[in-house]
Amino acid sequence: MNPAVSDTSSTSEKINLLGMTRTQMEAFFVSIGEKKFRAAQVIKWIHQLGVDNFDEMSNVSKALRSKLAEIAEIRPPKVVYKEFSNDGTRKWVLDVGNNSMVETVLIPADGDRKTLCVSSQVGCALDCSFCSTGKQGFQRDLSLAEIIGQVWVANRSYFEENQDYDSRERAITNVVMMGMGEPLLNFDAVVPAMELMLDDYAYGLSKRRVTLSTSGIVPMMDKLSEVIDVSLAVSLHAPNDELRNELVPINKKYPLAELTAACRRFLAKFQGEEGGRRKITMEYVMLAGVNDQAEHAKQLIKLLKDVPSKINLIPFNPFPHAPYDCTPRHEILAFQRMLTEAGFICTIRTTRGDDIDAACGQLVGKVQDRTRRAERWQQKLKAGEIIRSGQ
Repeated sequence: MNPAVSDTSSTSEKINLLGMTRTQMEAFFVSIGEKKFRAAQVIKWIHQLGVDNFDEMSNVSKALRSKLAEIAEIRPPKVVYKEFSNDGTRKWVLDVGNNSMVETVLIPADGDRKTLCVSSQVGCALDCSFCSTGKQGFQRDLSLAEIIGQVWVANRSYFEENQDYDSRERAITNVVMMGMGEPLLNFDAVVPAMELMLDDYAYGLSKRRVTLSTSGIVPMMDKLSEVIDVSLAVSLHAPNDELRNELVPINKKYPLAELTAACRRFLAKFQGEEGGRRKITMEYVMLAGVNDQAEHAKQLIKLLKDVPSKINLIPFNPFPHAPYDCTPRHEILAFQRMLTEAGFICTIRTTRGDDIDAACGQLVGKVQDRTRRAERWQQKLKAGEIIRSGQ
């Protein structure tokens, strides 16, 4: 595929420059008879300064601006709804065409850290039992422009609010590919999107501040380590295969022994440059009476004893008719204490944005479901087949 026309993402014949890496944009400028250095200029205007109008690019000649306006555009996904939480969390709902929506969330943390949770698919094909996104089914992968467009929208929001905003202050300090969808099942769009996040001419994020979260697509974990250096998180959620088969069905294809081996291979790939200090984040949602008992903590300790990792305990965020409850706070603390005493770094994720349904596991877009999973879920609800944990 010609990189100059790799991502138009609309019926328009104009080329969407938002969906190009620097290498792709260099090829584009060469293809129209211009010098490669124009790519760096235009990428800075688009991604660092949030510009979507060629006329604003003051260091680009008027003739080139006119040429670009004729053949190209800068078109992010359309924002159809946005809401800001009382705790500073921001959520955007984006229209990606065909009456489908995805969500992206910006989460403030201690100090100046602001983490953007980015979606990679319209819905999700994996159907983890505790996740509201999976109950909607799956429509399609997002394009590169639709993925990086979420970063663009969040970054630009700070310019729109403050004319004097200095881009060096970094509206976004961290990105996690942890929104709707399984990123490794949209590998060919997700990787170049992360390249733009890391590119000094675009968002200039550190490789330690861009994290891809996967449910455990083992072959693609290996492939990821070959093409880009970013942080890795694994949606673990269970310490044994029997339970994980229920909570994270992809485990039936890639069971825990294969998953942990892939984690060790991923770390070994980068071991030399970081002196063995690197760790994989293991995400573990706390479900009352399901995966939160002392025996589960002991199994988790045994499972991860040879995998350099830090464990992030996530209080379950309910969604309508969810078959689970959240583990009580004091029990989460007891679970954490067992892991800490075993030598693991173990944190408890602070729930943010739950008042606007932006917390972990609550992202719900609008999906034209090709899998009919949403329909089957509703049928089970009506038939009373879904029973909450503990009942």
